[in-house]
Amino acid sequence: MNPHMNYATSHSDANFYQSLTRKIILTIMIVSFSPMILVIVTLLYQFRDSYIEKTDDHLVEVVMKHKQNIDAFLKERLSNLRFLSANRSLEELINEPFLQEKLNLLKREYGLVFTDLGLINDEGIQMAYAGPFNLSQARYADADWFHEAIKSSYYISDVFLGLRGHPHFIIAVRHTYGGRYWILRATIDFTAFNSLVENLRVGRTGIAFLINKDGQLQTKPSFDVTPPKIEYLLKASNQDEKEIHMFRNAEEEGRRHIYVTAFLKNNDWLLVFQQDAADAFSDLDRTEKIAAVIFLLGACAILFMALILSRRIVRIIRSADKKNEMMQQQVVETGKLASLGELAAGIAHEINNPVAIMVEEAGWIGDLLEEEDLRETNNLAEFKKSLKQIHTQGKRCKDITHKLLSFARKTDSQTKDVQINDLIVEIVALSSQMAKYNSVDIRTHLQQDIPRMNISPSEMQQVLLNLINNALYVMEKKGGIIDITSKQSQDQVFIDIADNGPGIPESILPRIFDPFFTTKPVGKGTGLGLSICFGIVQKMGGDITVNSAVGIGTRFRIKLPIANMAQSERPATAPSVKTEEATLSLE
Repeated sequence: MNPHMNYATSHSDANFYQSLTRKIILTIMIVSFSPMILVIVTLLYQFRDSYIEKTDDHLVEVVMKHKQNIDAFLKERLSNLRFLSANRSLEELINEPFLQEKLNLLKREYGLVFTDLGLINDEGIQMAYAGPFNLSQARYADADWFHEAIKSSYYISDVFLGLRGHPHFIIAVRHTYGGRYWILRATIDFTAFNSLVENLRVGRTGIAFLINKDGQLQTKPSFDVTPPKIEYLLKASNQDEKEIHMFRNAEEEGRRHIYVTAFLKNNDWLLVFQQDAADAFSDLDRTEKIAAVIFLLGACAILFMALILSRRIVRIIRSADKKNEMMQQQVVETGKLASLGELAAGIAHEINNPVAIMVEEAGWIGDLLEEEDLRETNNLAEFKKSLKQIHTQGKRCKDITHKLLSFARKTDSQTKDVQINDLIVEIVALSSQMAKYNSVDIRTHLQQDIPRMNISPSEMQQVLLNLINNALYVMEKKGGIIDITSKQSQDQVFIDIADNGPGIPESILPRIFDPFFTTKPVGKGTGLGLSICFGIVQKMGGDITVNSAVGIGTRFRIKLPIANMAQSERPATAPSVKTEEATLSLE
């Protein structure tokens, strides 16, 4: 052969396998990455929406609770003042020592929330004062809060500096004594109130502050709040009549903020919560980064496995190509078997004719023996026994020729209602002579209540005979025991054929049902026996398995579904058929 041609062929094969490897890698990558990307994107999208929604709901709930706490604080301080005004006379309240005593009582009860107390007449003059400042006879006639307080039964002012020069706000209660209006007012400590607002902290950047409806700060936030921001917050919060507002805004340096606002004090104050969006969604960002890392690791693993699997697949394909020549030889053997099948069909036809004549003549002889002059023959019983045997063996020959025709021309085997145990007993009797010659003891353990099965008796006999003959073959030198067991379990019938022979090596155990595979010497086995048995059992809807250990023995298990039960044995409603794998073990 031309060496250049060999080189060209080898080079072409190498290019083909390299191209095949690349295609397999690309296919694995596409098939693996597509669902992974789809799942990750879908889950992250749903998780992101769910997380943002839960974060928003959490912030709204926190601000709502804080709003309720501040409103409760103001209402409780107002209630303290209204109780004092309603339950004390003017003479008591105008007495400064009495007023100081009540201020001390309030401080003991509520801490430094109350700074001072004062009683003011309808002309705006403070007639009594208790507190740390010198505000006796102070005049508030020109103060805005006084004009508002004199108009209603109670009033809470905005934060202002006032006469004392420190930020504070007033809670005032109007009461009538002697036909004149009197105002009992209390100053609320700004530091205590500011700390109450600033207690709303979420994450690293989540803080709160108060502004009034004119855009003036009512607390002192820990960062600068610019007038444009305050104007934006008031405008966004006044868009509708919702109790709680949430919105996001792009701020300086590209940073996004989350705002949650709620009105207090009859919509006079606006509680504002602010947090950086990056801080609020830090867990979400961390989750997305972890998902990206996992995706990259998965991609690397998929790429690695694609390389490994593609090379392994190509190696298998190469090995399969190398076995093509061996398969060609098997095809030749198959052709020979086909020719043998045609020969068997011809022989079967030739045998059928004399066998039919033999059975017919045996019947005619039987009729003759019934005649009156032959009834007195001494050997009449022996004649009848022989004729019966001729009839039985003739029927067996007919079954064998039918099997030959089925094998050669793929005709359907005849099915009948048979008893599995009867078939086993018949095959054991047929094999008993060979077993005795090989010093093998065949034992049967047959369950008696197994229902009749609608199967091909000749095919079932072929399976049983093949398995028994194989066991006898491996034990022909040393002898042994063959145990044949039949039993019914739920919706299946099991037939076990076990021997204590040399066993089958584990390396060849997976191949014993392959066509043309045999361990017998050349000329003593075709490698088709177990393959045919496997096909017959599969055609019956069953299964055949093997379990073997070297030096211990081998067990074949035939499993037939109860669906093959004879019609006369079936219940009114046929049970459903389950298919499950039986695990066989040697005892």
